[in-house]
Amino acid sequence: MDELKEAYKTMGLPEFAAKEEVEKRYTTLMRQARSRTKQQNQEAGDAENSFSKVTQAYRVILEYEDRKLTDAFNVQEYGKYKKMAGQAQKMDHFWRYYKFHTIGAIAAVALIIYGIISFMDYRAEQERLANLPPVDLTVSFMGNFMLTEDAPKEEPIENALLTAFPDWKRFVSTVTFVPADQQTQYAYLQKAVLVLATEHPDVYIMDRNIFDWIGGQGVLMNLDDLAEGELKPLLKEGIPMKMKTSEDTEEHVYGLDISDSALVDDVPLYQESMIIGIRVDTKNPDKAKAFIKKYLATIE
Repeated sequence: MDELKEAYKTMGLPEFAAKEEVEKRYTTLMRQARSRTKQQNQEAGDAENSFSKVTQAYRVILEYEDRKLTDAFNVQEYGKYKKMAGQAQKMDHFWRYYKFHTIGAIAAVALIIYGIISFMDYRAEQERLANLPPVDLTVSFMGNFMLTEDAPKEEPIENALLTAFPDWKRFVSTVTFVPADQQTQYAYLQKAVLVLATEHPDVYIMDRNIFDWIGGQGVLMNLDDLAEGELKPLLKEGIPMKMKTSEDTEEHVYGLDISDSALVDDVPLYQESMIIGIRVDTKNPDKAKAFIKKYLATIE
């Protein structure tokens, strides 16, 4: 406090003069000192030494003013914490200076935890799949198909198919909805294109619109030999579905209409028609044929 009083005295100001007065006084003294330093004599040197003391005093006063503002701010911000004001101030300062570091650290920890959980879930899923029996047949339903309201929540289609084929152990199925309305089906067809390119089921069960679309792309197996061979006794009029492809201008059988099969009603899907075809690169051709044969056998 004595140093502060001496600073005001050095500047020729009353104690605790307003900051505006301090600034104004310092400017005046600085101009006077510059004017005297233009004289090349001993008096100029004394003036310079005198002004250095003024500058030092000025700094002492400014530091006091800054502390006063800081103290007033702290009282306003942290006074409500009373005895804990110091701790609250330290915490606030820490958050101000290390906010982004703290957020980054939390995000990094969250990512690590998420990665660990995801890896554990992946390992658990892989272990679950490893314990399942081999897949007998993969079936892709594509078209204007939707699960019925009373369909079971867990594997409704797979369980229905296993009921029809009790000797088999496992089905894997997917449903790709594509509405029949051509004005609204464009976006759904884009997804169907992706499914067609990335998934490789053994058989497709399609409605008429999707059969016409898929059949022309060379994805389905030519069933002429099957239709003229072991399935011929089961094929009533209208069941073989013939069409041309982009690579073959002659008509061949690429699908079989199983809409009237009694087994179709056991699959919990809303549907208008069901046409089955075998994918050209099926891994289970024998079971795909057995699957079709059983559905055809239940058509009255």
